[in-house]
Amino acid sequence: MFISCKQSDRNQPIIPVEDFFVKPDKGSFKLSPDGSKIGYLDVHDHCKNIFILDLQNPDSSKQLTYQADLNVQSFFWLDNKQIVFSNTQSAADSLRLFYIDVKTEKRSPLLSPQKSRLRWINPIKVNNGAVTVAMNKRDSSLFDLYKIYFDGRKEELVYKNPGNIVSWIGSPDGVVRLAMTSDSVQESVLYRASESAAFKEVMQNNFETIFIPLGFKKGAMETVYALSNQNRDKLALVEFDASQGKEDKLLFMEEKGDLSSEGYSHQVQEMAFTSSFTNKYEKRFFNPVYEDVYKDLKKKFDDSEIGFVDADQKLEGFIVRVYSDVHPGEIYYYNRLTKTYKLLTEDNPKLKDKDFNKMEELVYQTRDNKTIHAYITYPGNKTKDVPVVVLVHDGPNRRSDWGFDQEVQFLTNRGYAVFQINYRGSMGYGKEFWTAGFKEWGGKIQSDISEGVTWLIHQGIADKNRIAIMGSGFGGYSALYAAAFNPGLYKCAISSSGYSNLFTYFREIPAHLQHYVQLYYRIIGNPEKESELFQAISPVFHADKVRMPVLFFQGGKDKYSSVTDANQFVGKLKANNVPVRYVFKKDEGKRFRNEENVVEYYQEIERFLAENLR
Repeated sequence: MFISCKQSDRNQPIIPVEDFFVKPDKGSFKLSPDGSKIGYLDVHDHCKNIFILDLQNPDSSKQLTYQADLNVQSFFWLDNKQIVFSNTQSAADSLRLFYIDVKTEKRSPLLSPQKSRLRWINPIKVNNGAVTVAMNKRDSSLFDLYKIYFDGRKEELVYKNPGNIVSWIGSPDGVVRLAMTSDSVQESVLYRASESAAFKEVMQNNFETIFIPLGFKKGAMETVYALSNQNRDKLALVEFDASQGKEDKLLFMEEKGDLSSEGYSHQVQEMAFTSSFTNKYEKRFFNPVYEDVYKDLKKKFDDSEIGFVDADQKLEGFIVRVYSDVHPGEIYYYNRLTKTYKLLTEDNPKLKDKDFNKMEELVYQTRDNKTIHAYITYPGNKTKDVPVVVLVHDGPNRRSDWGFDQEVQFLTNRGYAVFQINYRGSMGYGKEFWTAGFKEWGGKIQSDISEGVTWLIHQGIADKNRIAIMGSGFGGYSALYAAAFNPGLYKCAISSSGYSNLFTYFREIPAHLQHYVQLYYRIIGNPEKESELFQAISPVFHADKVRMPVLFFQGGKDKYSSVTDANQFVGKLKANNVPVRYVFKKDEGKRFRNEENVVEYYQEIERFLAENLR
């Protein structure tokens, strides 16, 4: 184990690297419709299988499937007696679909094994012995509508995707009445009144306007709850008339940021609540039962947030996740009639009762008067003159938000403060802030980051001689960019699958994301028409400027960044005698998944930071 920084910077016991990144065996907890049982996945004989927890007769709890060579990929309760599940060896494996009787354990195939993918359409409802799903059987890039029958009949293609539909939305009776199309710069909403009718376009938006249907309103076949920023800056909760393609009512809007897409209940066919990451996911309730349950749970878990995972049809039994920025998370069953709790699993039992560090929100102004929100997590109680790791989030159209982050806690446990910046272009703060990051990958986005670091130094928080920059994907790109263009600000840089050459970034875009290329042109630029811009902001062409130590991770199966470019960038650093450590794993993708590789990944980071931020 390495001493990461000065003893005075650390005031917490060191937690072993491998303890931070333990993956729970149990997961996917789902209540039966009547609330009498919980189905979940657990590992048996090295494979994920379905288990049943009988809440009324605990002695009847049992393992339902016994697979030794295939994982159960997903499952759901078809009714109180049957479960539908899929199994697979890997994402590239054939689709296999079954339904199984919970009591007799008899299972029957729903599909013959096939090289296609399936997307369930909520609400999942049986009509005339069949459920409607989306499958890409006819064309790998398109998902058509199929009916899957429970009487042994072959699946039936019922609606061909004309080529631009990206999602389907079902109504309470199981009929798919809504569809979304996109070519990445223009989006349309399609509606039909019945299965025999044709879909017709009812609304059209440009790429800046976001419309996310959440579910149909109870008793209505035209009214949909949705998130929309049409004619406003922030994503708000609205009622939408799908037959007319217009917003009927504004239900709720958070001034500080976009609302999240959680909170619609298929059990009661209404919005139970809504939330925003800008207020730590606290809920704005519309359903009094959910609100009462939340208040009851907060009495027991007052320092944590409550996430609703599932509920039965009567809203008597609930599965919830309890978590915070210093609590990895636990899954509970809660019965609101008896007001009893049952712990189902812990996200990471290795971290139980450990001492972790709270995330604090910071706000600063850039030179062009842009308000930037960020988080800092201090190493224990030391808040001044500390070594800092600037952890840049991927995307850039993602964000850092409040909650338990094992990577952040690992770094603070080693004595480093972690600074996470929601630079312009990050999602969640409205369309104006998002679009302000367009074509600023190597411009104002990087200025937002460097100005934030400078602000930390001026506030006396950061030790100016002990600052590192680190990230994956776009975060890795930012680390490489900083190594080339901000040599005086950072002591070292860590890049995982960082984009070193934006010309080849476009050539590496996977097939299933090709319809987003036009949007990427807006966000990043067009490599054919703006070659000078791409030359100026691609780190591989500026590797000769790098003088600081670099730690570079790359997966051989990464579909987003080129191994050839990574090799070229690292080769240039070595030729210039720049200290560089290159870790290549041929069987990994954009992020390392293998448990041994993950542990090695963070051991390398620990060693690298210890050597360079002394």
